[in-house]
Amino acid sequence: MLHTTNKKIPRNIWVLGFVSLLTDTSSKIIQSLLPLFLVSILGVNLITVGIIEAIAESIASILKVFSGALSDYWGKRKELAIAGYGLSALVIPIFALANNPFWVLIGRFSDRVGKGIRVAPRNALVADSTEPEQRGAAYGLRQSLDTIGAAVGPLIAFVLMAVSRQNFRLVFWLATIPGILAVILLFWGIKEPAKKQKTQSFPWQWSVLKSFKFDYWLLVAVTLIFNLGNSSDAFLLLRAQNIGIDNTLIPLSFMVMNGSYFLSAYPAGVLSDSIGKIGLIIVGLLLYSLVYLGFALANAPWQMWLLFAVYGLYQGMSKGLFLAAIANRVPPQLRGTAFGTIALATGVVIFPANLLAGFLWEKVSYQATFFLGSILAIIAATILGFGQKLFLDNQN
Repeated sequence: MLHTTNKKIPRNIWVLGFVSLLTDTSSKIIQSLLPLFLVSILGVNLITVGIIEAIAESIASILKVFSGALSDYWGKRKELAIAGYGLSALVIPIFALANNPFWVLIGRFSDRVGKGIRVAPRNALVADSTEPEQRGAAYGLRQSLDTIGAAVGPLIAFVLMAVSRQNFRLVFWLATIPGILAVILLFWGIKEPAKKQKTQSFPWQWSVLKSFKFDYWLLVAVTLIFNLGNSSDAFLLLRAQNIGIDNTLIPLSFMVMNGSYFLSAYPAGVLSDSIGKIGLIIVGLLLYSLVYLGFALANAPWQMWLLFAVYGLYQGMSKGLFLAAIANRVPPQLRGTAFGTIALATGVVIFPANLLAGFLWEKVSYQATFFLGSILAIIAATILGFGQKLFLDNQN
């Protein structure tokens, strides 16, 4: 049945959205330039880039399970979010000072530890602050504001690179400013909702995990399969460089991608509250498959710009909806644990995914990296569709 809600989006969601906007402005200034800095300035190969991304992203994902479970047990999600955002802001100067790949790894590792600490409590805080019928819109709004930052960051990087004559280190120093502002806003702006029920023991235990239903574990399985081919976006930037886009212009690819993401995330969230989330997630996965096929076959810069725009549309149709789908499948007092467990599944496969992406690029071809992602996205979408139908049939 179609349904909508006229309730206002709570203040906490807006604050979390603007915190995400500032943080993503900072992080995307760094991320839109870091692969180019590694290859062009520090002289590393693609396998090394894959190793750095694999370690950084997998650690972040694995840590989310512990921070999520801790936020359920402790009942204080805001403090963990502040710790995570604060760590990510404090380590940005490492990139400006790095003179070899090891220090870049330390910076990425520390930044991703911060993300690993903050993401599950933050996602649970969004759910705690909203009613079920408005969660798709709430996650979509926070994701949209996050994405404004993700679009503004690369634009700032482009301007600063042009003005500074490609002075990577100066640009990295300036990226600290929005990161610090985000922590200040989070500290003063968030009021933690009263918890309706607190877990009596540390929740990440087998007995607790067994209480989650099939429809939740279906999402975990889909996460495992899809993320094995979902390598770091660093490889997209390197593909843009590979096809002939100038280093100064490459950060704008993130702006295009995140502009599309911004325009689609909130409408997709609102639509999902009316027609359901799983169908839109499946469409998003199929769109991802087509985009990765395009990245493999593109032979002109204009095609890359178009693909980045469509890639943003996939993100808008999938990321926020996936979080809302998780929140609606688990008890309120275990949401942090549920988000963290999904993140652990991501962390388990993202390490081999990035290593495999770098290896395929170096030893086979750049096309092999993207063909793998395209195929696994189709498999994940198929499993999600049939699995959800099986679950609904068993419920009737």
